[in-house]
Amino acid sequence: MHEDWLAADHFLSNISITSNPNNEPVSIHGSSDRLRCVGIGTDAAVFQSIDVPAYAFKIYADDRIEKIQIEKKVYELLGDSPYFSTCFGSKDHYLVLNFEEGINLYDCLVQGIPIPNQMIQDIDDAREYARQKGLNPRDIHLKNVLLQNGRAKIIDVSEYLQPGNDYRWEHLKNGYNRYYHLIKGKPIPVKLIESIRKRYNQRSNHSAAFEEFIGNNYKFLSALWK
Repeated sequence: MHEDWLAADHFLSNISITSNPNNEPVSIHGSSDRLRCVGIGTDAAVFQSIDVPAYAFKIYADDRIEKIQIEKKVYELLGDSPYFSTCFGSKDHYLVLNFEEGINLYDCLVQGIPIPNQMIQDIDDAREYARQKGLNPRDIHLKNVLLQNGRAKIIDVSEYLQPGNDYRWEHLKNGYNRYYHLIKGKPIPVKLIESIRKRYNQRSNHSAAFEEFIGNNYKFLSALWK
């Protein structure tokens, strides 16, 4: 295996990540003019190197370091698949992945970019593929699915060894099938999306039915399709 990605290691050492409570995005400390931040999640932040742009470097928060080897193992089990990225290696605080072009579903909503039906089918197919590999595909949400030439690419598999169903994908798919036609092609304000996200994450019962969430927040959610 070629390890030309090591050219970025010195610059990556200038970056540290800390997690935040209440499932909020991580905080980034330090910087380098040789790196570009391309994504921020609740466990890690992802950077692209100017020197080796073919790779994405997922730097984990200091208290989430154990997830590096877990996610690396998941990629090994997934193998070569059109639905998922590729892992090339790891260091103490980061994972090395293939840099994936595309826009995530969250930004599609913000910018009013239509999300095709094919993406929904692709994610269902990806989940079935992962199950056949003995994995549990969960934690699929707006920010970890990319739109690539009309198809879906899943870019976070860190929870696929955990048990249970968080119902995130089932709820997103249900919402897409029932309501997306009302907002398709319409830019949605970030403030509104974030308010809905926080309400969803604050549910007392995280496996609560989609209909219950809609019913409890109907007046608030209806702002999306006015």
